[in-house]
Amino acid sequence: MRWITEYLWFQTRERREFVNITEDVRRVVQRSGIREGLVLVSAMHITAAVYVNDAEAGLIQDIQEWADRLAPPGLPYHHHHTGESNGDAHLKNLLLGHQVILPVTKGDLDLGPWEQVYYAEFDGQRRKRVVVKALGE
Repeated sequence: MRWITEYLWFQTRERREFVNITEDVRRVVQRSGIREGLVLVSAMHITAAVYVNDAEAGLIQDIQEWADRLAPPGLPYHHHHTGESNGDAHLKNLLLGHQVILPVTKGDLDLGPWEQVYYAEFDGQRRKRVVVKALGE
């Protein structure tokens, strides 16, 4: 069994931003030397998410609008009583999820034809990271 752990760092320009990280994850898998196994990709911040879906601008806009309908920005969330103003970002993390586990086959990500890995930032403009941990043989 071998493994590798690397971190992807982000500082988004916008408070909310969607970043395609598929090639970054693929490079970690290739550096690992793993031929068969799994890779975990996990946001290390509770106001961000990692998910897999199509890299299509209309779909990304649909995801943003869907998340805003379910967790609208600007509401008086109880979390805001702590002095924070990002209650909606925490809820969006729960909607999209904070991590994915992906198969590694023949030394590469084994994704479907349209699948891409995304980092979704809901409270950005500061330095954040994602852990990528590949395990296998």
